[in-house]
Amino acid sequence: MEEMVITNFRDLMRFYSSKKVFITGHTGFKGAWLSMWLSQAGAIIKGYSLQPRYDHGLFNYLPSELFQDSEINDIRNAESLEKSIYSFQPDIIFHLAAQPLVRASYDNPIETIETNVLGTANLLKSIKSVHSKCACVVITTDKVYKNSEDGRLYKESDPLGGYDPYSSSKACTEIVTESFRSSFYNPVNYAAHTKSIATARAGNVFGGGDWSEDRLVPDIVKALQENKEIKLRNPDSVRPWQHVLEPISGYLILGQLLYESPLEYSDEFNFGPEKSDHFTVGELTQLFVDAWGQGKWTNISNDHQKHEASLLQLDISKAKSRLNWRPRLSGKTAVEWTVDWYKAPANEKLNLTKKQIQDYTGLWNL
Repeated sequence: MEEMVITNFRDLMRFYSSKKVFITGHTGFKGAWLSMWLSQAGAIIKGYSLQPRYDHGLFNYLPSELFQDSEINDIRNAESLEKSIYSFQPDIIFHLAAQPLVRASYDNPIETIETNVLGTANLLKSIKSVHSKCACVVITTDKVYKNSEDGRLYKESDPLGGYDPYSSSKACTEIVTESFRSSFYNPVNYAAHTKSIATARAGNVFGGGDWSEDRLVPDIVKALQENKEIKLRNPDSVRPWQHVLEPISGYLILGQLLYESPLEYSDEFNFGPEKSDHFTVGELTQLFVDAWGQGKWTNISNDHQKHEASLLQLDISKAKSRLNWRPRLSGKTAVEWTVDWYKAPANEKLNLTKKQIQDYTGLWNL
């Protein structure tokens, strides 16, 4: 069967208008941006997540009426999660709820595994309770790959692995998702179950409204706001940095294609920047200093810190060719948009969030 092609965001937003969309992790950084974008499209949104961790994150600026329902609960609670999905009967599910931090996984490895692996299994089992057609996009990470740090860009077909508990939990999430897809939601038998599942592996994201602890950009912003020196653990490490709107646009495209052509898109996809925007930690930090107009950073790396990969790069050719997706923001522009958000007064942050989404869609001159 010939694959579909989405040529512009107007058609994409028209697709999501009046669609019932269930989002796990809607109080988190990416979940809040996704919710805002979907609300602008006219989607009917139900969120399921823990309480927001920070009272000044993006979620706290979103109007409550944006959601038909915002349920504060834990994806490890299988009974509650299934009941929530059953009562809403979604058309599309975006699964973002997770313990998302590498360093935190060293302190809480069991919680990380329970949340990321068992929580995903709970969600995938719950999809059985949806009576009609349903597409589910499971969000994982670029860190699912067995990383040899040899300079090559990782493809979706490369072996999975994970040194730290977070990375291994996300690799396990991919394996569990593939198992459920093969066992219960096999595309070969789609007519019988009408459920489709794909996974999205995104590179390191940043943007306005993220205050996570032990995450580079929030740490940079906090130091700049307090006029303190920025302390970097691994300034020479390379990551596929991207603005949060880049992978979210990919999730939205994948969600539509998965819903409309489930046999072709029940698959795995990388979302990351162009290779020219694979910056080191030091280079990205300097971009923030330049955009902010002040600040400096220093290297505090030592031999006793927790292991984090020093080189990680993604091959995004599959998303480009099959989803007609590509990154739209340069690294410099992504940093400038992020600085604008953090510098904006509190009463302007919601409108700026909406404007950045609109400006981003305007870059799709297709």
